[in-house]
Amino acid sequence: MTIAKRGLMLGATALAVAAVTVTGAGIHLSQSKAFFEESPKELIDEVWQLINRNYVDATFNQVDWEAVRTDYLGREYTDQESAYAAVREMLEQLEDPYTRFMDPQEFRNMQIDTSGELTGVGIQISQDEETKEIVVVAPIEDTPAFEAGIRSKDVILAIDGEPTEGMELNDAVSRIRGPVDSEVVLTIRRGEETLEVPITRARIEIHPVRYNVQTGPEGSVGYIRLTQFSANAATEMSAAIEDLEAQGVTGYILDLRSNPGGLLYSSIDIAQMWLNEGTIVSTVNRQGVVDEEVASSRALTNKPLVVIVDGGSASASEILSGALQDNQRAVLVGTRTFGKGLVQSVRSLADGSGVAVTVAKYLTPSGRDINKHGIDPDIAVELTDEQREQLASERDLIGTVDDPQYSAALDVLVQEIQEARAGNNVTAAPAN
Repeated sequence: MTIAKRGLMLGATALAVAAVTVTGAGIHLSQSKAFFEESPKELIDEVWQLINRNYVDATFNQVDWEAVRTDYLGREYTDQESAYAAVREMLEQLEDPYTRFMDPQEFRNMQIDTSGELTGVGIQISQDEETKEIVVVAPIEDTPAFEAGIRSKDVILAIDGEPTEGMELNDAVSRIRGPVDSEVVLTIRRGEETLEVPITRARIEIHPVRYNVQTGPEGSVGYIRLTQFSANAATEMSAAIEDLEAQGVTGYILDLRSNPGGLLYSSIDIAQMWLNEGTIVSTVNRQGVVDEEVASSRALTNKPLVVIVDGGSASASEILSGALQDNQRAVLVGTRTFGKGLVQSVRSLADGSGVAVTVAKYLTPSGRDINKHGIDPDIAVELTDEQREQLASERDLIGTVDDPQYSAALDVLVQEIQEARAGNNVTAAPAN
């Protein structure tokens, strides 16, 4: 099955705001052409058919998928809610937290997300495939969750006192989100410590790109922090690069730390701004069909580039950083990325509900499958617990020389600038 480039998403996580979403690289909606009557069984069969045609694993997790259809269509359902519960139960047999059903409200909330204005606490959460724990991928900067000190890799043990053990990801998101100015208390595990974190929900307007010019030993440096691959990320990134170029920066540091991903096409568009040629990403479906995205000579700059990544850099962040690393366009500094390399397609159903189906996996340009592993930086720079605490409490230090990973990235960038200048100064010897 051919899927439109802008109809894919990679590595799903959920965004705990009133706009529930699936994030990780590339959200977009593709309207299902098959409509069903307002019959619970027809809804179940429509979802079954979508999985049967498109799911990435042709064995359906070693499940007899035909038998599943016979089973669920042989039952009686009193209303749509009972059908929704049956669909979720049916999908659980795939043991894939990223293939999931969304009722009409959840689906509408997901659609709102890409507008860049959200209501809630501002965290992306995922469900660990093995332990089933609810894990924070990353808080969004300048949101209530970020202000409260929530961090990437925090495990959410309870929501308002309700244990999350056995809780579905959608249910966790529904419990975390809520009206503006209301409070939710998250019980989290961080290492060996258990914390109670009260968070007041708010309306959140997201501007994913922030940038400034900083002084470096080899001239001014453009620092760009990208927090999410939302619908406006590419536009804001383009404006940032063009402004920094006009200011004559000598090189760039691109900060993707705690960026949980977002729209696939956004990551591809942004990769085009840094790459003139080379593969950006390829996806492989269950038939082994490879769909490849290639740079098309649209780079806005060729100046030296260093990218900072960490364990909160997921999906779209991994597409971008993997493309830049494999094409030797940038040096990666920091720690191993999150490791989400799965592709989902989101389909709307006739009653306003929707389903996200894992349809493929993605590979970096060199053919790496980074799912569950992540991308290793070229230069590893770990933060101590004390350094993490300081950066969490003093956010103004992020992207300054008092930020150890930024400082290391700046040292690498200086070396890259010097090597680029030396290369430009080399001239061919005259022929004898």
